[in-house]
Amino acid sequence: MIFSALFVLGAVIMPLLLSPRSKGPKRTTTYESGEETIGSAWVQFTVTYYLFALIFLAFDVEAVFLLPPAVIYRDFPGLTGLVEIAVFVGILALGLVYAWSKGVFKWR
Repeated sequence: MIFSALFVLGAVIMPLLLSPRSKGPKRTTTYESGEETIGSAWVQFTVTYYLFALIFLAFDVEAVFLLPPAVIYRDFPGLTGLVEIAVFVGILALGLVYAWSKGVFKWR
């Protein structure tokens, strides 16, 4: 426990001691791959981008939940595992159909 606490403290304190510090007006500017920024960072995007990202994230996370039943599929008795996975994929399909019917996948 002491080693863990010292390791965490070391990971927090060492960058403070070793990292270079800059002073001056360039310190508060935005750095983007060595290029000067153009315009403001407060650009408004349409909600379609956010919806698309959220749907991707939801399906990505749900795809991860398909892995454990697929790995232990042989241990399920009878058709139990197949039915459970089919219900899960069916719920995913309903969500996809709903998003598609709302026009989320159309880029305007």
